[in-house]
Amino acid sequence: MTVYQYLSFLTDYGLEDGFVAACHGVAAGIAPQARIIDITHLVPPGDVRRGAAVLAQTVAYLPPAVHIAVVDPGVGTARRAIAVAAGGSIFVGPDNGLFSWSIAALGGAKAAVQLTNGDLWLHPVSATFHGRDIFMPVASHLAAGLELDQAGAEISVADLVALPAPTSRLHDGAAEGEVMSVDRFGNVQLSIPAADAGRLGVGIGAPVIVRCGRRQFTVRYLDTFAAGAPGEIVAFTDSAGLISLAINAGDAAEQLGLPPGAHVRISQAHRT
Repeated sequence: MTVYQYLSFLTDYGLEDGFVAACHGVAAGIAPQARIIDITHLVPPGDVRRGAAVLAQTVAYLPPAVHIAVVDPGVGTARRAIAVAAGGSIFVGPDNGLFSWSIAALGGAKAAVQLTNGDLWLHPVSATFHGRDIFMPVASHLAAGLELDQAGAEISVADLVALPAPTSRLHDGAAEGEVMSVDRFGNVQLSIPAADAGRLGVGIGAPVIVRCGRRQFTVRYLDTFAAGAPGEIVAFTDSAGLISLAINAGDAAEQLGLPPGAHVRISQAHRT
């Protein structure tokens, strides 16, 4: 029996209502020993990709825990509710790809169940608030020592819904990737590892060409966005080790019009 001392919690619930507090209250009643680490509750509504990116880039810094994530535009539909064991932790939430990048980063899923044990849920179950009535109660029971197979029926880990892996490659003297996510400051995170800049011979202070669709512009590769002049577009290595585009004192996503998934190509400025 594994008792977890931590629950992590990520949602798109926002902070204006009592949704997060209600879930905290459910956890306190079932697993009072577990501390809750709130990752964020400000994922853009229904943005599964953004939630997946934030979770995957955070989970490596968290202790073993039961990770509850609820970005669930399919709530109340036929989408499955799941719990998945991976990397010494358990992930609980909707089967919509939200966990796929985190699970891959932890070495892959070891076991998975569909949450079919209704005795663990709160009743009556709201059709639109499974975070409170299904996911948090089950997660709390698991944190308190419940075995995974008691939460529901076993399912194949190969059948779990997965988001497409972000693309990144070196090709024809350039690094190609896509917009991973956009943070609340408007910084545009790319799927291109910062190490690829070194492989292209791009050092700090060097100009690089950024191509996105039919547009092309040249920016400096700096230590941090704050090293640029106010209003200047720069490239830098972010805290996840990925190349990001930012504007000092501005919103790069808005100015550049780069949504998540957009294809981006980076090369040395002297290349055509």
